[in-house]
Amino acid sequence: MKLTHYTLGLLLLFLTATTVFADWKDEAVGRIEKHRKEDVTIRVTVAGQPVSGAAVSWKMVEHEFLFGCNIFKWDRCRSPDENELYNRRFSELFNFATLGFYWWAYEPRMGEPGYDYSTQVAAWCKDTGIRTKGHPLAWNFVDPRWAGNLDDAALYQRQMDRIRDCTNHFAGQIDTWDVINEVVGWDRGECQENAPRMTALMKEHDPVEFAKTCFEIARKGNPSAKLLINDYMTDQSYVALIEKLVDSDGKPLYDIIGVQSHMHGGTWSNEQLWDTCERFAKFNVPIHFTELTVLSGSQAFDWGSREPLSSTPEGEEKQQAEVERIYTMLFSHPAVEAITWWDLSDQGAWMQVPAGLIRSDLTPKPAYDTLKKLVRETWATNETLKTDTAGKAALRAFRGTYQVEIILPDGKKESFPVTIGKSKNALEFDLP
Repeated sequence: MKLTHYTLGLLLLFLTATTVFADWKDEAVGRIEKHRKEDVTIRVTVAGQPVSGAAVSWKMVEHEFLFGCNIFKWDRCRSPDENELYNRRFSELFNFATLGFYWWAYEPRMGEPGYDYSTQVAAWCKDTGIRTKGHPLAWNFVDPRWAGNLDDAALYQRQMDRIRDCTNHFAGQIDTWDVINEVVGWDRGECQENAPRMTALMKEHDPVEFAKTCFEIARKGNPSAKLLINDYMTDQSYVALIEKLVDSDGKPLYDIIGVQSHMHGGTWSNEQLWDTCERFAKFNVPIHFTELTVLSGSQAFDWGSREPLSSTPEGEEKQQAEVERIYTMLFSHPAVEAITWWDLSDQGAWMQVPAGLIRSDLTPKPAYDTLKKLVRETWATNETLKTDTAGKAALRAFRGTYQVEIILPDGKKESFPVTIGKSKNALEFDLP
């Protein structure tokens, strides 16, 4: 076959792209091996004597890393059967759930907060082994309907009382909180239009001072809680805000930095993902990617439009590839502690777009299956070892919790719960 210059050019472009893809992925896999796994040594004895040839079976129970999603459709799908399926899809993939605490929805009537529903969701998560976060305690995006009944001083006090009440009431059930949302763009047009009272309060008290007070109140409500600042602005303006969120001794008021990454109009490049991680890693606290979205439909999204978009086969293929790339890059950065997908299902998804990992009928998209395979297989340690003559074995395992079963040569079995963390992991199993 005769190759034209055009054909040769396409071939060269394909080979270059393939090489670049392989390079970034190989490097990311290497970082994951380095930053997400630990060396583990095992010694099996019976009555203090080493056992040769014992089988040591490792089964991962849960990751240390937080693979999360908002859980806004819990018990709010179209039927009991759908509710049950939604719960199953959620628990089979995620170990971290974001519960909604939007003030205007959580407390639609003044003095009647949504304790009951939030308690039910948190209890289900706890029973299922899913850790929880509340989002957000303060956000001047929509005023509560009853805000007009209060003067400025009373509304400000009510906001601070709400923060204390949420963190204190749910202590032990929800111990991680997005304290305040999107402070960088606090005075943008939609905030002034939809939340004129709360926006005016932030201006009166100064946005930074307002945010600092929110953190101080949240800390008093639950001193052991992990507190986040959260924003969609990921440039130097967010860096400048974070630098100001310190107490009188210069100590950060936050524990974690939250980074939103709604990619409705197109996905971030590897360079942008990495640069964002590096920008905030300098603060030496964990980074949470709090709101990640990749659409499975048209990428020509108009933020000013409210026209619903649909999932397409081509879009689902694109979403699948991008989910694998983005999660691999973020999981490979040592400062990232959590990735939260925004909307498990297209059913009721924010902005009426195909943002879910499952469709409106709750069937999985390819991205769901790909991410599940990464989380539950590729990035999990499930293997069986044999002890040597000294009763020892060794492996490198992802950090998390495990059930370890030891089978002696005579067939006797015993199981142990094990947690692999960053500390020295030298495990001794002495069987009677």
